[in-house]
Amino acid sequence: MTASDQRRRVETELRPGHDAAREVVATARERGDLVTVFGRCTVEYEGRASSYLGPGDRHVMLKPDGTVLVHTDEGQQPVNWQPPGCTHDATLANGQLEVRSERTTPEESIVVSFERVQQVSAFAMEDSSELSVSGTEADLKQRILDEPDLVEPGFTPLATERQTPAGAVDVYGEDAEGRVVVVELKRRRVGPDAVGQLDRYVQAVERDLHAESEVRGVLVAPSVTDRARTLLGEKGHGFVAATPDGE
Repeated sequence: MTASDQRRRVETELRPGHDAAREVVATARERGDLVTVFGRCTVEYEGRASSYLGPGDRHVMLKPDGTVLVHTDEGQQPVNWQPPGCTHDATLANGQLEVRSERTTPEESIVVSFERVQQVSAFAMEDSSELSVSGTEADLKQRILDEPDLVEPGFTPLATERQTPAGAVDVYGEDAEGRVVVVELKRRRVGPDAVGQLDRYVQAVERDLHAESEVRGVLVAPSVTDRARTLLGEKGHGFVAATPDGE
């Protein structure tokens, strides 16, 4: 097997026996492969707290850096996880596959006990590229600070991340007539939730200021849904179409 073939190596077993699944996991871990196991299992955590997740179908990922992630069929976050630097071990307990992840500082462990293994896979990975991030909300904020007229002619930024009981206002400023303007920034197309967030900021700032102060809200994003645009009009807030990179 050439070095190129070695890097592309993928090993998959469908509905393996528990001993065969254990062999795949153990061998792959020794090679430094990324390993995934899907099947019906329980998950037990012991450490700074303790938890138990009863039987269910889950996807378990063991990364070469010691990370372990346990996913259910809901949400983007794992229900259980361990950070890089943990050690993993695959054994048989009562004839079933058991995957254990342990951390020493602090002392924590996750034990995944498989009642049934549907699939186990091992991937030899090579990834030396660094993530390049562009077009963030921070970039959009800098655009506004560099070109305040993007919000509206005469807009003057006075502060960023101004704290309120409802959260931090992205950009706080004044319009050409001296009225307070609360600017909420979003890097992607947004819906009614973003309008609700902006309105909560506006109300929080109004409560902070004296009674005669007039506070306006402006939502800055690449685009908004029709419902969001309608809500902005109903609440008296404005919308400005802008992107972080200026395109």
